[in-house]
Amino acid sequence: MKNFIRLCILNPVAILALVMLTVVFGIVALKKIPIQMTPDIDKPILQVRVSWPGASPDDVEREIITRLERSISSLSGVEKIESDSRYGSGRVTLTYNIGENIDNATIKLLNRISTINGLPEEASKPVVRTSNSEDSPISRLVLIKTKDSKIGEMTTLGDLVEFEIIENLSRIEGVSEVTFRGGSKKELKISVDMQKLANFGININSLVNSLKNSSAQLTAGELIEGKRTYTLRAESIAYTPESAQNIIIKTDNSSSTSSTSVKLGDVANIFISYKDPTSFRRINGEDAITFAVLREPGANVVKTMELLNKEIESLNKTNLNNKGLELYNVYDETVYINNAIDLVQQNIIIGGILAICVLMIFLRNLRPTLIIMFAIPVSVVGTFVMISSLGLSINVISLAGLAFAVGMVVDASIVSQENIYRLNQSGLNSEKASLNGALQVWKPILGSALTTVVVFIPVLMVDLPVGQLFRDIAVAISVSVVISVLVSLTLIPTMANISLRRNKLNQDKIFKIPVIDNLANNFKTWILKYIEWSLETSKRGLTVIFSIILISFIFVFSFIPPLDYLPDGNRNFVFARIIVPPGYNKEATLEIARAMEKSAQPLWEKKTDVEGEKPKISRFFFVAYSGGAFAGAATENAKRVKEILPILTNPVRAQPGARAFAQQASLFGRSVGGSRSIRVNITGPSLKQIKPVSQNLFRAIRKEFPPSDGHQVRSIPTLNNGVPQVIIKPNNLKLSEYGISAREFATVLDVYNDGLRVSEVPFEGRLIDMTLLSSKRNFNKIDDLENFSFVTNSGENITLSQVADLEIVGLPNQIKRLSGKRVLSIQLRPNEEISLEESIKVLNDKLIKPLNDKLPKGVFVNISGAASELERTWNSMQQNVLIAIFVIFILLTILMKSFTLPLIVLVIVPSAAVGGIMALIIINLFIKQPLDMLTMLGFIILTGVVVNNSILMVEQTVWHKKHENLTLKNCIIEATKNRIRPIFMSTLTSLFGLTPLLLFPGAGSELYRGIGAVIFGGLTMSTLLTFFMIPPLLMIALRYQKSN
Repeated sequence: MKNFIRLCILNPVAILALVMLTVVFGIVALKKIPIQMTPDIDKPILQVRVSWPGASPDDVEREIITRLERSISSLSGVEKIESDSRYGSGRVTLTYNIGENIDNATIKLLNRISTINGLPEEASKPVVRTSNSEDSPISRLVLIKTKDSKIGEMTTLGDLVEFEIIENLSRIEGVSEVTFRGGSKKELKISVDMQKLANFGININSLVNSLKNSSAQLTAGELIEGKRTYTLRAESIAYTPESAQNIIIKTDNSSSTSSTSVKLGDVANIFISYKDPTSFRRINGEDAITFAVLREPGANVVKTMELLNKEIESLNKTNLNNKGLELYNVYDETVYINNAIDLVQQNIIIGGILAICVLMIFLRNLRPTLIIMFAIPVSVVGTFVMISSLGLSINVISLAGLAFAVGMVVDASIVSQENIYRLNQSGLNSEKASLNGALQVWKPILGSALTTVVVFIPVLMVDLPVGQLFRDIAVAISVSVVISVLVSLTLIPTMANISLRRNKLNQDKIFKIPVIDNLANNFKTWILKYIEWSLETSKRGLTVIFSIILISFIFVFSFIPPLDYLPDGNRNFVFARIIVPPGYNKEATLEIARAMEKSAQPLWEKKTDVEGEKPKISRFFFVAYSGGAFAGAATENAKRVKEILPILTNPVRAQPGARAFAQQASLFGRSVGGSRSIRVNITGPSLKQIKPVSQNLFRAIRKEFPPSDGHQVRSIPTLNNGVPQVIIKPNNLKLSEYGISAREFATVLDVYNDGLRVSEVPFEGRLIDMTLLSSKRNFNKIDDLENFSFVTNSGENITLSQVADLEIVGLPNQIKRLSGKRVLSIQLRPNEEISLEESIKVLNDKLIKPLNDKLPKGVFVNISGAASELERTWNSMQQNVLIAIFVIFILLTILMKSFTLPLIVLVIVPSAAVGGIMALIIINLFIKQPLDMLTMLGFIILTGVVVNNSILMVEQTVWHKKHENLTLKNCIIEATKNRIRPIFMSTLTSLFGLTPLLLFPGAGSELYRGIGAVIFGGLTMSTLLTFFMIPPLLMIALRYQKSN
């Protein structure tokens, strides 16, 4: 090490060049690093989606979902498989273990799906998505008409939306998927006159077969003629309404002289039309089409949004403007991201300035202050190189880590430079002072840095979603601290040598600050008097030490706050979900959603936001569909967004049978509920077994967590009697008498009711659906079902009542499965006054454990969601704290070549925990700050940081003992005199460096405020108690070593 430091001192140009190179590389890396709000903490997810228009959830589950689950259940790396069957669609969600290669997983999943046979012909092909349909969009867009627009109904814009807007937006780098609600697509409708069809003796099934057989596209090989090769292809006619008129649907060859043919145009009206809309969408009182933009995992959100906004601007200037339409953003995640990152950057700058001010107060000289100041930009900017190399992102968490490190990175430089200047004042020339000064402290500097770094090793091994959050802050702090050590042993002695060689530091010329000087001198005198007193007898020291340790443990176990999982954030967006009575169609749901809109309308029409009045809403939208609705809103003043929650929910709750749940958008959780949601899953072989259990548990949870107190309790799916459904049960024996199969019978019903999708046909360069339906809607009420007639294969006209019976039942509008079993879930989001840990304890102790003994065979109840993640993370954190302490102990044992001295260093850790908890208690007097898992990380960081002062004290005492002829007592007192100034200098720079993180609220501050409070309190307490505990312990330990 001596030769290395001397080499640096003798080659200042090379050292400065390397520093400049580090800064340049850091700036270049910074421009390439993706920017996000937070690290990706969700586990890798793939989702298989299938649509089957008109199919019930039962049909989707039986014919599609169960086949998919059987096929993919044995895939490796899958943690859990969930499925969701709804009217007309189904999806299977595969959650993979953290670290699983999503590209390889996608290929395996596609290969497995390709082997599935027997899916319904009317169903679409399974589509695999890398985004979850419940992921939070990075942007929500709306398409509305301009004031002078001549566009008719917005529902007629489906093709424009899909082929001009969706296609352009989906091509943007970083966009995974763009979904929309509103516009209807074109379709070729064949409206059949059933009476004419019957007159010709044609039944529905033969008509369907004729339509399917009339379409063919087939490659028939090659034809070689001389030198030319032709490709042969048989292709059906292009389907236009005119060409479809001539499709032959029946030929009569009964006459010996001629035959007659029945064409489709003889019995049907054929035209291009739009599908019936499936939902209503409105934005600030206007009809609209809504879009949700999902990002690819790991994409640069800021860059993606920049490209998205440019594409929106381009579309508005060209295609959309010409059509009298406008597309604009109603929710942009990057607004919050930019605000949060700007706030952290501001805190880093202010923290750096405060740290420099502290240095100036201690050093009272610009030259040494500027030398130490170099450590901040070099260490911080150099960290970006490693962040880029590891494929991480710039986010609020990683920047907060750098903000915490601003004060830490000067610690090593302070110790190095302080020792150099002390030796220079004692008479050594600049070169010797620089060399010996750095050489004397390199071990404690390295030890202090390594304890800060190795404490993160167990954290990096946390194989949980929250571990990905820890990883970013761990890398930011660790790399910056390691760079700062290199700076303190290379740049600092080099610059100090140059500075002292040109002009020796004159203590007499340093300006005085009487108030601070007097306080510092009095404090130092008082500390030294205490140390002399405590070293007189072992009894005194032991009494103080055991008292502090005992009080620390009692305080920690008595006042540690209850746990939460992750902070929700304070985004300026509220998301609401409306649950309507079973069977409500989209028109009935629209009326309920309009009640919410009516309540919000005066607030978006307000001109200004006035304190004391209801907040001004900047935008409000809702989407209403059969069976439910959702809405979103934001306020002009982002700080008042929570005030609109009751404004949205109360009007809906006033509607008979309707319920509404609203919550501020969460940073981490998906959909309504966020990172404070507890999901109670009731699984079993059948709905009949699990439903009574779910209903009883639902009532019990609502009683224990009443909605009137602000708790949110909802069932997923709903636990009511389900959607009313008419079950038509055909008599197979009677059907066979008429030559009709059950499938043919179902086809007839489909055509007579809402239409049958026959196939896809080419139209204007794209494929559209061909739909066969009756010219008159035959079923307007249930009685019409029994009386309607249709033609059999033999041409006979019969009624439905002749071959089938009717039964009216209530069936679920959604069927969910978990690991191949039916599941009903109850989601609880407790109010902000009760922590997640307390809520889980109430659920387990009062509700779930007493219920377990009464469960039917095969039925199980368990907790998932944020609750299960909290339990797993907390167990892992406790284990990791112990591992971190053990790793530090082993490291110090190696560096100090002793088993006793590391124990002395680590004795300060319990007192640091006391300081951290006290800081949390104090900060909660002004603003709510729960003990979530990010805040818990502060205690782990403390474990590695608070031992630094103890290491300096121990190493300096050992150095005096080896190199100077002093008594043990004088060695300890001399070490205290030499180290008290750098200890307080480094501690105060760290504290002032992170002070802005505590004092300045704003976007994203809830992510790091808790960590900052814990470090601030713990570092303050441990620094003060270091001088109370370490000297007497050193005296006892070194005296014991001497006697042995």
